[in-house]
Formats: sequence, structure tokens, C-alpha cells
Amino acid sequence: MPQETIQVDSLAEAYLALLKDRGVDYLFGNAGTDFASVIEALSKSATEGTGAPTPMTVPHENLAVSMAHGYFLATGKPQAVMVHVNVGTANAICGITNAARENVPIIFTSGRTPLTETGAPGARSIYIHWGQEMFDQAGMVREMVKWDYELRNARQLETIVDRAVNVAMNEPRGPVYLTLPREVLAETPGDFAYESPSRRLAATSPAPDPNAIDRAADWIAAADNPLIVTASAGRNPASAKALTDLAERYALPVVTYRPRYVSLPTDHDMHMGFEPGGLVKEADLILVIDCDVPWIPSLHSPNPDARVIHMGVDPLFSSYPVRGYPCDLAITAESSLGLTALAEALEGGANGRIDERRTRAAGRKAAAAEARAARIEAARTRGATDSAWIAHCIDEVKDDDDVMVSESQLALGNIDFRKPGTFFATSPAGGLGWGMGASLGAKLGYGDRRVFCVVGDGSYMFGNPTPAHFVSAANDLPVLTVILNNRMWGSVRKATLGLHPDGAASRANRAPLTYLEPAPAYHKVVEASGGYGEEVETPDALPGALERGLRAVEVEKRQAVLNVRTAYDDAAAIADSRR
Repeated sequence: MPQETIQVDSLAEAYLALLKDRGVDYLFGNAGTDFASVIEALSKSATEGTGAPTPMTVPHENLAVSMAHGYFLATGKPQAVMVHVNVGTANAICGITNAARENVPIIFTSGRTPLTETGAPGARSIYIHWGQEMFDQAGMVREMVKWDYELRNARQLETIVDRAVNVAMNEPRGPVYLTLPREVLAETPGDFAYESPSRRLAATSPAPDPNAIDRAADWIAAADNPLIVTASAGRNPASAKALTDLAERYALPVVTYRPRYVSLPTDHDMHMGFEPGGLVKEADLILVIDCDVPWIPSLHSPNPDARVIHMGVDPLFSSYPVRGYPCDLAITAESSLGLTALAEALEGGANGRIDERRTRAAGRKAAAAEARAARIEAARTRGATDSAWIAHCIDEVKDDDDVMVSESQLALGNIDFRKPGTFFATSPAGGLGWGMGASLGAKLGYGDRRVFCVVGDGSYMFGNPTPAHFVSAANDLPVLTVILNNRMWGSVRKATLGLHPDGAASRANRAPLTYLEPAPAYHKVVEASGGYGEEVETPDALPGALERGLRAVEVEKRQAVLNVRTAYDDAAAIADSRR
């Protein structure tokens, strides 16, 4: 088999060459004393052209992981992150949790405090080398990664790098964790030989059991009111296409509940919106595709006689400690393969019901369009800006190829996404601070396409805005960030009112641990990194502000932040908490 042999001055140099050969484009790093040999190898790569991923300085670990997450969403290629021993790992755990729950592969690495006190190259030389050592550093992240290991020596390097990449990419995908002791990275192997391309590859995606597909097709064909519920089918664009074709051909209504991707164009005739409550009550067959939470049992009451089918690479979400949804049939399959097989098995079935379903869907779609128009008109005349108006105004300036990363309560019913790969939302883990890093990673992966980042004021603060704006400016990654600034933890307020609608918190002017006031001038933070910032205080000012922000991004090639002051409606929050 083809082999490459390179002359290296350190094992760190060989490690980086392997990452590059295996398709890793970037090393997102927040460096410490454990990086010495890595930095030396990267410096050699820059001056002598030796192979290595492009290094990117990211001054916060959660931001670095989120950038790798966003880059994968844009490109489908897993990237490497390196952080500083245990303290850097601790800072990155939130981002790793997000990636784990959304099955995003990341080659997450950290240095390890030197093993030896004296005698070896890379041995302890700074006082923190004692205090930073742990008995089990990987234990901090073990529950959230698919695999962890500590590199021992040069002889196993190729096997370990391939193992990390392949386990991360094997379905269900997710992050892995590799620790790299300083002495090991400082080893001097001289000649280093490795196979290129690698003969160690991730497994093919799981295909469905034909008998299970036939049973599912029979049930769907016999159903009067079938329903599809998904959150993440659009993770794979091929799955989005397969779902679109299936829904169109057989008039199968689809709800995208708490969507993280574009699984079905929002203006498609079979897209029934984002709330499953009323539809699961009527459905006599529910097909759950790549969706961990298809409805909330305490709020929604599905038809007890409805058959329920779950489909995905891990249809039962086996990493979740508790998940007790009804399941009459579970089909293990990558969803593009499962949906394609299901469409073939349905050929000729349910023909007598398709027209009826299409008529019902058209009625629901028309009612939804009327409600959307009414929301927009009401928002237009309100004295305060709300998320429905913000969504509408963004929709007015957004092109179909533009990309939105949302870590917010943006009203998705007032904005359209027609193409897979143009909308990404927060992982079900809900680890705040993901949106800004993910938008930068997406911009890095997509290149010239415009990227909108929509965050709440709390999410903006969690997103490490100073490091994020630094990375944007340093690497020419202009993103338009829109902050929905309601000056509170809106989700906390909503949860409190949902559980205690008539309690003391509902009567308090300022419930404890909820309000974020006095609100900083968030739009000023970006100016420190040469960006454009503007505060938007009224609904009628938003369209012009968006135009100015986009001009900064497109013409001036610099990032922009719009700090949009929004209203908070307690009555709407209570109603929303009960849907």
C-alpha cells in the first residue's frame, strides 16, 4: 500500500502531518505550556511547507469547540481542537456536551501535565505542572465523548490518530478525546512512515432492516392521519431531500419540532409548522425521525391508539438516561437510507388517502399563512420589538443561500428556509455560548456565503463575545450578529411562569435570578475589534439597521452586531410553556 515517509524533529510534527493527511483542515487552539512542541512544529510548517492543519488562535475553549462544530455543519469534515491540560478541558465541556447530544464529530485533544519531574525532554519545568495533574483527566468528559485515550509513544501514533477520526465519524457520530503528554510530543522519531491514504476507515452508515421497512410501509399505507415529526433529519442534506420527496409523494404532514436543521423547506405544502401538540392528538400513525423529543408528554396528549415508529442511527437515544416514548417499531438506519427504502416500499400504497391528506394539509397551511400575516401586522404596529417582527425583517433581507445560526427564541414561523444547510440551531443539550462560535465556524466553512447569527442577550454573554469578535477580525470572518435583548433570562422566566402562573414571581416586578439589568451596551463590544455596532430601540428602525449591518459585512468586510431591544410578554410566555 502507498506509504509516506517524512523527516520530523518531534512527534508533534508527525501528529500534525497525520491530521492533515486524514482531512483535518484546522486546529482550533487555546495554547498552554503543553503546546511547546506543537507550536514548534506549526512554525516549521509555516516556514518550510511541511504538512499541518491551519492553526487558528481561539482565546476561549468553548468558542474553539463551537467553531469546530460549526465548521462540520458547513463542510461535513471533522476538525481538531486542542486545549490546555485539565483547565482547558474544563472550559470546553459545555461545547463538547452540545456536540455529543447533536452527534457532531470533533477531534478534541488536550495536553497532559508532564509525566516526569526531571530527565526527559518536556519534563516538568513550571510550578503549575504539579497542580494541574489529575488522577483521571479524561474523567471530566468521559460521559460525553465516544472514546478517550492518552497517547503513549511514537509507535502507536498512526493507529491512535486513525482510531480517533474513525470513532468520531462512525454512526452515531460524536466527539472523541485524546490527551497528549508533553514528553511524548517532544519525542524525536527522525524518520516517520505512515500509510496514505489510510486503510483504517469509519464503517458505512447503517441500512434499515427490509422487514421493518415493509411493516412501517404497511402501517403508513393503512393510516388515515399519519404524521412525521423530526428535529435533525436535515443534518444530512440527502436525508432532507429524501424526506421532502417522501412527504410530497405521499402527502405526509411533517412537523419540525425544535428544529436544528432544515429537514423540509418551511414553505413546502407538507410542512405543518413547529408545534406537534394538536397534530399528535389527531394522528393514528407517528413516524419519528432523528428526533430525541418528538413531543413533551406532560404538555401534549398523543392519540393513545396511534402506532409510533422511531427511525435513526440510534432511534432509542441510548445515551439518554431516561426516554420513555411509546415505540411500536424502532428502525436503526441512517435516515436518508431509511426514508428512501420507505418510499420504495410505499409504492402504490395509500393512494386512496393521499388526496384527502393533501386537502387537509392545504387547509392547515392556509390557516398558518393567515396567522403569520396577522402576527406580522400586529408586530408592525406595536410599540416594542418582538421576535416575530425580527424574524420577518430578517426574512425580507435574507437570500435562500444565506445561512442562519440561531441560539435564540426567534419566531421561526415568520421566516422561511428553503434549502438544507441554511439553518442551524442549538443542540438539545442547550449549553449556552454555542451560537457565536458556530457561526464563525460556519462562515469559515462556507466562505463567501452570508452568515446571520441570532442570539439572546444571555447567549451573547455566554458566547465569549470579546474572543469571538477577536477571532472574526483576525481571520476575516465577517458575520452579522443580531441580539434579541429582552434584558432577562427569558427561558427561566417562561419556565417559572409555566409552573407557577399565579405565584409570587408572576407578581414581582423583578423576580430573583432572572433579569439581566442594567443591560450593557452590547453593540459597543464589537467596536473594540473594528466591527460595526448599532442599538435598535423601535420596530421601525430594524429594517434600516439590518441594511447597514449587511453593508458592513458585505461591502466593508467587517463583522456587525445589532443590539435589538425586545419586549417580553408574560401571557405569551405562559401560553408557550403549555404548548
